[in-house]
Amino acid sequence: MDIRPWKNYSATFRRVMVAWMLFMAISGRRLCDCKCAFEAIFNFGDSNSDTGGFYAAFPAESLPYGMTYFRKPVGRATDGRLLIDFLAQAIGLPFLSPYLQSIGSDYRHGANFATLASTVLLPKTSLFVTGISPFSLAIQLNQMKQFKSKVDESHTKGIFGKLPPPDIFGKSLYTFYIGQNDFTENLVSLGIEGVKQYLPQVVAQIAGTIKDLYVLGGRTFLVLNLAPVGCYPAFLVELPHNRSDLDAFGCMISYNNAVVDYNNMLKAALTQTRQAILDASVIYVDTHAVLLDLFQHPISHGLKYGTRACCGYGANAYNFDPKVYCGNTKVINGSTLTATACGDPYNYVSWDGIHATEAANKLTAYAILNGSYFDPPFPLHRLCDLQPLV
Repeated sequence: MDIRPWKNYSATFRRVMVAWMLFMAISGRRLCDCKCAFEAIFNFGDSNSDTGGFYAAFPAESLPYGMTYFRKPVGRATDGRLLIDFLAQAIGLPFLSPYLQSIGSDYRHGANFATLASTVLLPKTSLFVTGISPFSLAIQLNQMKQFKSKVDESHTKGIFGKLPPPDIFGKSLYTFYIGQNDFTENLVSLGIEGVKQYLPQVVAQIAGTIKDLYVLGGRTFLVLNLAPVGCYPAFLVELPHNRSDLDAFGCMISYNNAVVDYNNMLKAALTQTRQAILDASVIYVDTHAVLLDLFQHPISHGLKYGTRACCGYGANAYNFDPKVYCGNTKVINGSTLTATACGDPYNYVSWDGIHATEAANKLTAYAILNGSYFDPPFPLHRLCDLQPLV
């Protein structure tokens, strides 16, 4: 589903899209003819890039998740496609199969180790107590090591199936979209200053994981930074703040400043990592800048609502109530409450108060694939015949 006409976008996004369309016109290639230096994607992350891993392990998802593109729940915490889906589509690869999904998976073009509610650091509590996934980044890395071992073993035995060739690991993109849960999970109990104390451990774990993947053969790493959580409807409802802490766009200043501190820390850690593995590309991807602009200026980008959730329930401007999450029905104080989806998710930045809509993910994909948000600059458009996002 297309989002609003591009003529309504801001000047920056218009330039991005014009450049994109010109490139597509010049390349003139169809998806099936796409040539790319990267034959696979291996993704590590949380719900922002989980294509079904969590719900393969803990089946529970229902409509309206998946309503926009897939027309049914497919394990994604949004109404349609994720940023990782658009990235795969752009370089001519199929959607990533979750590593934890045994039925219907095809790993010839990579695997997705991300699961909803995952953290970078090992969780100190149970999924059934706080909702944090047991599949932290360290576990996802171990799954990747197991996957490579199984690929090598299978090809030694002449068993191929839906597995990639052993040399795939040096021809792949390794993507990271994780860290939000480490940041937000303890904000209420510890406060911003308390959370800041262990953020260096988070960035160190990401950097260490990149080095481990380098040993396995990885040479190209895209690390997406942390989104402006101070603009998310769920956090605007749940996190303590005063009206004086809200900026002109309705976002929490203190929490967004803390996110910027974390992102700067992550960027510095990746710079050091780059110096340790000089023949690898370690790219910091500033999705924060794109999403912040969407939250602050939704109308400029063809959307209508920034800090209001599409799917939710709540007698407030955010359409979010932590007692009744998107798609759920509960009886509270004798009243039956249902968190339903809006009929026009293409007008929203936020899907359920915590995750972006397909429309926002698509706009973010347009921006980063243009190359403007890579640090250092990374010539993805020269390495791949980038395909149109449809």
